[in-house]
Amino acid sequence: MAKGEFAGRILKQRRKRARWLKKTWKRKALGLKEKYDPLEGAPQAKGLVLKKTGKEQKQPHSGIIKCVTVQLIKNGKKVSAFCPRDKAIEKIDEHDEVLIEGLGGSQRGQMGSIPGVRYKVIQVNGISLEELRLNRKEKPKR
Repeated sequence: MAKGEFAGRILKQRRKRARWLKKTWKRKALGLKEKYDPLEGAPQAKGLVLKKTGKEQKQPHSGIIKCVTVQLIKNGKKVSAFCPRDKAIEKIDEHDEVLIEGLGGSQRGQMGSIPGVRYKVIQVNGISLEELRLNRKEKPKR
């Protein structure tokens, strides 16, 4: 490693080159999240429910995960979104407007045993899914 009175430039250039080896820094510098993310870098997005589906969990878990296929309003892309908690899927109908956000798995990917699902539903027709699920509020008709 460069030492001495005039080594500053060399150290700076080495640090600059070493940054590209870090996966997180490289993704940010090249703007890869915005390029491939259906939400286009936004934390949340609105979409219309196309259909309700049940997906089987990955090994070693068993069970059916309730999901909805959502078409995003901003760019027309279709994504799969998870309906969290008990009886939540019953409060969502086809053609409802839902707000989705990332599931928060490792490196912004899927979480646990849910295959290929990277988003979750948080609002239905402008009302929180949790409040609908607990019967605190009623869903407005569109």
